[in-house]
Amino acid sequence: MSPPTGPRIEPGGARASARLQALNAASDAQDGLTRLTLTPAHRRALDMLGDFMREAGLAVRLDAAGTLVGRCEGPQADSKTLLIGSHIDSVRNAGSFDGPLGVVLGIEAMALLRARGVRLPFAVEILAFGDEEGVRFATTLTGSRALAGAFDPASLDSRDAQGVSRREALVAFGCDPDRIAHEARDPARTLGYVEVHIEQGPVLERRGLALGLVTAINGASRGEIAVTGEAGHSGTTPMAMRRDAGVAAAQIVLAVEEIARATPDLVATVGRIEIPHGAVNVVPGAARLSLDVRSPRDGDRLAAVEAIRARAQEIARSRGVGVTMDMSYDMPAAPCDPALTQALAQAAQRLGHADFRLPSGAGHDAMAFRGRLPLAMLFVRCRGGVSHRPDEYASPQDIESALAALTDFIEHLGAGS
Repeated sequence: MSPPTGPRIEPGGARASARLQALNAASDAQDGLTRLTLTPAHRRALDMLGDFMREAGLAVRLDAAGTLVGRCEGPQADSKTLLIGSHIDSVRNAGSFDGPLGVVLGIEAMALLRARGVRLPFAVEILAFGDEEGVRFATTLTGSRALAGAFDPASLDSRDAQGVSRREALVAFGCDPDRIAHEARDPARTLGYVEVHIEQGPVLERRGLALGLVTAINGASRGEIAVTGEAGHSGTTPMAMRRDAGVAAAQIVLAVEEIARATPDLVATVGRIEIPHGAVNVVPGAARLSLDVRSPRDGDRLAAVEAIRARAQEIARSRGVGVTMDMSYDMPAAPCDPALTQALAQAAQRLGHADFRLPSGAGHDAMAFRGRLPLAMLFVRCRGGVSHRPDEYASPQDIESALAALTDFIEHLGAGS
């Protein structure tokens, strides 16, 4: 790294917070933050981040999958590379911190190290992925999957609501989709991938902690439970003679909660209940329920799915209704690398933070590297556990803590490599 030049680096947390707020101007909507992948708002955000990266002394390029890459070269041409990043796309009517926090803190960490004259024995790439939320196209994680060597070319045919394909959107954005496969990083020359992210949950706040170390990104099973009973007049069908699909569905929902509560770190949710042809004066003849089961341990998750299936069948038999359960989605858990996680934990501890570990219930770009590159994540406390909303918030003080921990982690990783 070259010695520092230019204006004095401002206090990290305040500067990062200001930059996160500035990025809000890059929005597809006028009444809130909405930044979808490969849109004009995405381009404006990349332009701003590119300026931040260049100020930090990084060489900037846009890769074939639409990821902005800011690179600090290592001392040799064959130096290994540490990857640090997150996403800058958003859901509709989003908050400021989900995703961009990890990109901005990566840039700020490199700026601080440059200002101190620290020379690292490896290269560093700061990555701004543009396709994590999956709002515009049905498929997602294009950028992170490309780097992991797990990109599926079939996703280029995915189309948005206006009929524009991902391939067409990439070309219009200035990318070459035919070169996406060339973006894959060589595991032998890559130290790993690290992502800083708001927790998007209430655990750190409840424990009074600014930072947490992620143990794994939960695997997920999703599907639908269908209950078939017999519709009847609500006034003339005696209670003892009913085959009420609605009551059976309600009992299944309670069983889902009971099974989830019995397994540490496992969560299960019935987020949608439908009564086809439902009316106030009709005994429900059918019901459909969504099911979402997540755990950092795949064995626990799959066992819970089977336990739910067994309980649903038991409830159906007792109430004289039929039940089917179709699990259409299965995503394995992504365990974090013990060595990288421990190095992050030690950095946090050197700065006076507790070594507190927790799984991530939400998905992240980091999970694209499962089984391909070592990965680690640092969570930052967010107010009320709120995310995907305009009132999403992480304080400048907590952002400063995360920046200090990330900077310390990079510097000590260099000293130990």
